[in-house]
Amino acid sequence: MKLTPEHRALEDTVVKFCDKELNPHIPQWEAQGQFPAHEVFKKLGNLGLLGLKYPEEFGGAGLDFSYSMVMAEALGQCNCGGVPMAIGVHTDMATPALARFGSDELRREFLTPTIAGDVVACLGVSEPGGGSDVAAVKTSARSDGGDYIVNGTKMWITNGMQADWCCLLANTSDGPPHKNKSLIVVPMNSPGITRQKIHKIGMHSSDTAQLFFDNVRVPKRYLIGQEGLGFTFQMLQFQEERLWGAAGSLRSLDRLIDQTIAYTRQRKAFGKSILDNQVVHFRLAELRTEVEALRALTYRAVEMYVGGKDVTKLASMAKLKCGRLSREVADACLQYWGGMGYTADNPISQAYRDSRLISIGGGADEIMLGIICKLEGTLPGRTS
Repeated sequence: MKLTPEHRALEDTVVKFCDKELNPHIPQWEAQGQFPAHEVFKKLGNLGLLGLKYPEEFGGAGLDFSYSMVMAEALGQCNCGGVPMAIGVHTDMATPALARFGSDELRREFLTPTIAGDVVACLGVSEPGGGSDVAAVKTSARSDGGDYIVNGTKMWITNGMQADWCCLLANTSDGPPHKNKSLIVVPMNSPGITRQKIHKIGMHSSDTAQLFFDNVRVPKRYLIGQEGLGFTFQMLQFQEERLWGAAGSLRSLDRLIDQTIAYTRQRKAFGKSILDNQVVHFRLAELRTEVEALRALTYRAVEMYVGGKDVTKLASMAKLKCGRLSREVADACLQYWGGMGYTADNPISQAYRDSRLISIGGGADEIMLGIICKLEGTLPGRTS
């Protein structure tokens, strides 16, 4: 992926936004367990950062997907994982299907204010019974005249406590599990919706909710695209989500290594700096190499995706590598910080807590491995 001056200008804008508008407030937002999404998203909207890849007629910039990835990587300048994740859900996880398949009326009503930062979006796929097995979701949207009646529960919903609308995956018929689902825009102020906050071991500044839908009435015109294509649409959204996650980890991983080099250079033990030990500087060199390898894989996948190619395997590989490498880097760096790394307000312990989610959310490592094996033809019983 070749970065143009326009890409670099976007990167600079996002980095400055993180340093000015986000990082000074991160300790407070982490302690509160939530950041002011409407306030932050409106500032992002004013800068034109919430609809980079979306059509200009709905307020977007009309750019290609590579610009979203540059933004995702630049958000790694933020001193936590929760706020960038929440932004990514809004820009690249809850909205791609709406932007691509939604009617003009639906896009004007929901995509335009989302791009402007006037409303907050969330994605409703995972349920208490499981997240990665999308075909097994139980939430239903029963036809009732010109409306759907939604019943069910969604779990681990990022932005769920503050969201104004949800891109909801629900069963709209009794057909086969891959053909009976639809994506529906559900306004979160609809009667019958209850939200309950979920407390996590990391990503504290990002609010996460369990959503309960009890006979929630939604107009059928809020259907995204065609009924029964929700599973397919969600698989397409997952591709962008997984690439966003991989790109979003790169700068933060580099920063963790940079911070660890700086700390171990000045920290003394047995008459020399920690960094002077070969086991330390060799390990940090190895980790830096791994980050660059992930960057190359991610950039290649993004370039192919922009070119219209199927990147299911590469996106799954990048997501798998991202989750595992994020845990590896955070764990290794924390070890070299010693006791300081185990304190709660340390940037390394922050990353250690936040990074654990990456191997679970958006498709667990095991799901990524299954996808890769399927496409490689190496699953048991498969000969091609």
